[in-house]
Amino acid sequence: MILAISQSPAIHAVGAITTWSGTVHVAASSRGVCRLILPDWHDQQRRVPQSEIDGTSITVPADGPEEARRIAGQALEELAAYFAGTRQAFSVPLDLEGTPFFRQVWEMVARIPFGQTLSYADVARAVAREKAVRAVGAANGANPVPIFVPCHRVIGSNGKLTGFGPGIALKAALLRHEGLAIPQGGQ
Repeated sequence: MILAISQSPAIHAVGAITTWSGTVHVAASSRGVCRLILPDWHDQQRRVPQSEIDGTSITVPADGPEEARRIAGQALEELAAYFAGTRQAFSVPLDLEGTPFFRQVWEMVARIPFGQTLSYADVARAVAREKAVRAVGAANGANPVPIFVPCHRVIGSNGKLTGFGPGIALKAALLRHEGLAIPQGGQ
């Protein structure tokens, strides 16, 4: 995965994909994916049952510079394969904005392999900021491209699932999708 860091990514192309998780939106610049918005799973009624999805529906961006559209299209195809269970790593370039510490955390989190987890404390140690466990949580909370920078793979030191913007139920579902034994309640 190529992680480009820019001061202010300009979003030029937006697309969407509907999968078992719901509708995921992707925004890209001509340098890489800037934003990925996952569906909100706090309200259990908003989830899209797998039985209602006939394959994967992709809405490819029609507007924007050719390179931004190409990157958004690549991101959508890679996400389709991930949600279908046939992709474990991503190659689409990313164009992220963040503080040096956030970028350092995101680069570390991007290296957590499919189907594995690290604790917030593990990530803090890996970026040589052992006491910055809460700051690692803040960086994960500000992650503009979950799945591509898989912050759902970061858990509490006690093994509990904590801190995922779209909801712990989705975090648990993503980890189960990756083959981890996570109880239905996510704890």
